Amino acid sequence: RYTEASLVKELEDREIGRPSTYASIIGTILDRGYVFKKGSALVPSFLAFAVVQLLEKHFGNLVDYDFTARMEDMLDGIARGDAERVPWLRRFYYGDGEEAGLKELVGDHLAEIDPREISSFPVPGTDIVMRVGRYGPYMERDGRRVNVPEDLAPDELTPQKAEELFAAPSDDRELGTDPETGRTVVVKNGRFGPYVTEVVPDPDEGADKEKGEKEKKAKGRSKQAAKPRTSSLLKSMSPDTVTLEDALRLLSLPRVVGELDGEQVTAQNGRFGPYLKKGTDSRSLEAEEQIFTVTLKEAEELFAKPKQRGRRAAAAPLRELGTDPETGKPMVVKDGRFGPYVTDGETNASLRKGDEVESVTDERAAELLAERRAKAPAKKAPAKKKAASSSTSSSSSSAKKSSGATTTRKSAAKKPAAKKTGEPKGGTGGDAGSS
Repeated sequence: RYTEASLVKELEDREIGRPSTYASIIGTILDRGYVFKKGSALVPSFLAFAVVQLLEKHFGNLVDYDFTARMEDMLDGIARGDAERVPWLRRFYYGDGEEAGLKELVGDHLAEIDPREISSFPVPGTDIVMRVGRYGPYMERDGRRVNVPEDLAPDELTPQKAEELFAAPSDDRELGTDPETGRTVVVKNGRFGPYVTEVVPDPDEGADKEKGEKEKKAKGRSKQAAKPRTSSLLKSMSPDTVTLEDALRLLSLPRVVGELDGEQVTAQNGRFGPYLKKGTDSRSLEAEEQIFTVTLKEAEELFAKPKQRGRRAAAAPLRELGTDPETGKPMVVKDGRFGPYVTDGETNASLRKGDEVESVTDERAAELLAERRAKAPAKKAPAKKKAASSSTSSSSSSAKKSSGATTTRKSAAKKPAAKKTGEPKGGTGGDAGSS
């Protein structure tokens, strides 16, 4: 496994990128979920294996290390003026007869790519197949599926671990079938709490393997990729007791209440509680059950009142941790607008993929805060003002000295003239001057 430092060294050794691009490269693979951090290590995800398999199998020459290094040299040559960019780009995109261009590779061969095959990896020594789906990695055997934990590294998925995951009781509970869509409705435990969702059949399953069918499927893939409806449970609900009827009510949200001032009014449940929405305007509801019972008249009364903009009382922390070794202040985990984060009261750092509120350690929290501080802009030191004032005073004092010296010189220069003015007009000096 690489760390950020060892990955940068590897890029330098292979002559890929340059110092100005290393930070963006690491940021990109983290943001896209190709790697996640465990301590200081960059751990590749299952998604990264699927992407690498796709690129190596169908676009091998474009991800070859030598090709990347050659491209760097060519781009440097264009920057120096040794080569012309338009002919090079035309050759790269359309090809040159000997080597296929990007247009041919992507356009002509896209229909030949089987996404199910690309995203499948057999677990050695078992009949289990590891797959990367639209909603995360999972394992499949004899039609049964088991989700794989997001923080599980690929090298930790041994045959024994795979059997353990299949043997473990599932947190998912099937509630029944939606009579309107025919889809199975389940309740799950997620990162932000329990929720209900529907199981959408994978469009890749049961597809014909013929080329014509693949082309049709490739063209219509974006239309087929329907997202499942999902809704968090209300605070009064429990994953163990929620019913199919409750789930269908939640999945029907947002609920249309009616129309006011030519705009549709909906009742929905948000991250900060239940509320009504009319265009860009919104009003909070007092209780979650009002989402299903509020009437248009009640909504009209709420929108007639001015919107309350006062700050709410600070929410209690999700979890209290130890002391930050750098600042000596207590660390806590809080729930923010963009998800849970750790803070010491001065610095905030969001939890990364793989970090859980219940299991994050003091060391990991301190590491996240240290990384956040390192990325923060450096504070300007006010010492320069003092230096400027002292230099000003010194320059002014030197100016005074210089002025004094000038005055002295001027006075000294005037002294001989003063002596002459004191002599009689007809003295010896006058005769000498006339002679």
